[in-house]
Amino acid sequence: MKSRINRGMLASIVVFLVLLIDQIIKIAVKTNMRIGDDIVITDWFLIRFIENNGMAWGMELGSKLFLSVFRIIAVALIIYYIVKLVKAKADRRYIVLISMICAGAFGNIVDSLLYGQIFTESTPWSVATLTEFGHGYAAPLMGKVVDMFYFPIIDTMLPEWVPFWGGEHFIFFSPIFNFADASISVGVILILIFFRKELSKIED
Repeated sequence: MKSRINRGMLASIVVFLVLLIDQIIKIAVKTNMRIGDDIVITDWFLIRFIENNGMAWGMELGSKLFLSVFRIIAVALIIYYIVKLVKAKADRRYIVLISMICAGAFGNIVDSLLYGQIFTESTPWSVATLTEFGHGYAAPLMGKVVDMFYFPIIDTMLPEWVPFWGGEHFIFFSPIFNFADASISVGVILILIFFRKELSKIED
């Protein structure tokens, strides 16, 4: 039985849901936690509030303004690509994954574009609050990205006999990320596994 949801509507729904979930989580964290605060779910899963100026997973690449403009250009190109996929009646699963990547990238743009305008600054000593638009902690496109998911699956001291790093503190999987980052990563990984042929068409 054919799906009653056309491809364009499907892409829109995916983008909307990812953005909604991402922003609900980020706003809840930013308005209830101080920088560095932890909520311990299990020994290997924590909600740890940090902010960063970089790209997904806290990476840094050039200036903050450059990163924000780069994200906007990237999202515009992805949207253009999604429109082409919809018109070409591409595989719905592939459209969903590309839409997840688009939504994740756009979710972090929202932080950069708006958070500095509508929130006071988060610090290790104070929780951010909503403020009058334009009276926040940073100029447009200069806001910080909110991260919170932390999975220190292995947190231990390495034995002394381990070459080079013996006796040092070791954490396996130390990045702290957000829902938008996860959406991008899941989309990319699944595309590389299941839709490599579609990627090769882009190069043709």
